[in-house]
Amino acid sequence: MAKKQLTLKGTLLRVLLYLVVIVVCIVTLYPYFAMFCTALKSRAEIFSMNGTILPINALWSNFIDIWSRAPMANYMLNSLLIAGGSTLIAMLCGIPAAYALARMKFKGQTAFLGFVIVSQMFAPVVLLIGIYKVMSILSLTDSILGLVFINAAFNQAFTIWLLRGTFMGISAEMEQAATIDGCNRIQGMTKVLLPVAAPGIVTTLIFIFINAWNEYTVALCLISTSEKEPLTVGINVFNGYNMIEWQYLFAASLFAIIPVVILFMGIEKNLVSGLASGGVKG
Repeated sequence: MAKKQLTLKGTLLRVLLYLVVIVVCIVTLYPYFAMFCTALKSRAEIFSMNGTILPINALWSNFIDIWSRAPMANYMLNSLLIAGGSTLIAMLCGIPAAYALARMKFKGQTAFLGFVIVSQMFAPVVLLIGIYKVMSILSLTDSILGLVFINAAFNQAFTIWLLRGTFMGISAEMEQAATIDGCNRIQGMTKVLLPVAAPGIVTTLIFIFINAWNEYTVALCLISTSEKEPLTVGINVFNGYNMIEWQYLFAASLFAIIPVVILFMGIEKNLVSGLASGGVKG
C-alpha cells in the first residue's frame, strides 16, 4: 500500500512538473508566435478592430518583400562581420588572459580579477559619451571596425571570467605530464588544455557572438551611414515617422533570430557542461 502511494505521488509530481514546463514554454514562445502571425498579415488586417492573433489570409510574400524594401542582405553581412570579428578578438585576448589567471600566480592578481568583475557593472549606454569621443579620436565613429573593437571590449571580461573557471576545472597534472614529454607551456595549453576545455570555449564563443549580434545602442549612436548599419539598427527602416510597417518589421526580426537559434541548437549538448565548468570556485 505504501509502495503504491509512493508510486502515485511520484506520478503526480512528474505530471505537475510537465505541466509547469508546458506553461513556461507557452509563455516564453508566445511572443515569437505572435510575431510570426503578425508577419503573415496585411497592414489592413493588423489594424482591423475585428482581427485575431491568427492571420485570415496568410501573406508569405511579406518575408520576400522585405529583401526588396530594405538592404537586408547588407544588414545581415554587417552583423556577421561585427559579431564574428568581435568574437575572434575577444577569444584571442581572453584565452591567454584566462589561462594566466588560472595557472599562474603574480602580484596584483586579486586586484585584476576584481577589476574584471567591476568592469561588468557598466552598461554600454552609461559610457556612450566616452566611447564616442574615443572613437572620434581614432576616426572609427562610422566604421564597422570600430563596432568590432567595442563589442570585443565589452565581452572581454565575461570571456576571461568564464574561461578562467573552465581552465581551473581541468587538472594541471595533464599539462605537467605534457611538459615531461617535451612540451613547453604554450604547447601544453594548445595541445592539451584547449581540447579538453572545448565545451567551455564553445559556450563562451557562442555567448560572445550572440551579445555582439544583438547589440543595438552603441551601433545606433556610432553608425551614421545606412550601408554600414547592422541588422538590429537597419530594421528600423520599417519604423517610419508616420507609420510602422509591423508586418515587415516582425518578418525582419524573425530573420534576425534565425542565426541565434541555429547557434543554440549547435551548442545544446555543450551548453550545460560549459557553463558548469565556468562556475568553478577558485
